[in-house]
Amino acid sequence: MWYEKNTVQAQLRHHFPQLADPNTYYGFRFCHQLDFSTSGALCVALNKAAAAQAYRCFKERTVTKAYLALVRGLVKEEIQTLHFSIGKNNSEGKTHMMCIEGTDGCENSKPCQTALTVLEYGLYDGEAVTKVLLQPFTGRTHQLRVHCSAIGHPIVGDFTYSSGADDSPFRMMLHAHLLHIPLDPEPMLVCAGDPFLPSVDAKWLPQRSLRPLKATVDALLEHRMDEQRQVKEMERDRVRQAEEKRANKIRKEESQEQTWRCEEWLREWAGNS
Repeated sequence: MWYEKNTVQAQLRHHFPQLADPNTYYGFRFCHQLDFSTSGALCVALNKAAAAQAYRCFKERTVTKAYLALVRGLVKEEIQTLHFSIGKNNSEGKTHMMCIEGTDGCENSKPCQTALTVLEYGLYDGEAVTKVLLQPFTGRTHQLRVHCSAIGHPIVGDFTYSSGADDSPFRMMLHAHLLHIPLDPEPMLVCAGDPFLPSVDAKWLPQRSLRPLKATVDALLEHRMDEQRQVKEMERDRVRQAEEKRANKIRKEESQEQTWRCEEWLREWAGNS
């Protein structure tokens, strides 16, 4: 909002004044958004052409995003996909919140999906928590926060979706860890570290590791790239089939034209005879 002072754009303008563009409202071209309490990778384009390319990738959902989170409790199902539709909450006092379809006050819900993978089990400030990797396949407002809350495992420090109960941590434990944008001719891949380590926050105490972060992210990226290659191959096949169909139609029309001309010549020849 216009009255906010400590914003990302203010920080960017302070650290990189030479990159600010006076022709834009914010001074910078933000290609997507993070919740104010979420840390991590954020894409900011430095010119209009780069912004247009990035916008197109986000719009076509070819961008790969992966988030790290600490969630309350022990998530039993290690790998799962969450399919809760999300809409705006029109209940009194909750209009700043989103909600899942079927709950009181939920309106205009839209389908959305999130893949959840358990990385570690442990304790945060003495309470059971799970470290997870979250991959949103859609981009609904507060999607990850709402989905985690919907399965009974709200994100640690999420004041809003814990009904105001989770107010003790110094931050919400949600971090945009990976951002892959398939720009042409060269894709952009950014990994924004891992803030949920005992060396960073002594209250986080891992107890059992199920899978390493790097290997999990590498497998996610490889799977995503395979999917996109298959989509491109299908598109190439579709274009080739359309061209072949068009060529066959032209050949057929030419053949019909030749047949007609031949028949016309035969009729003329028979008449002359």
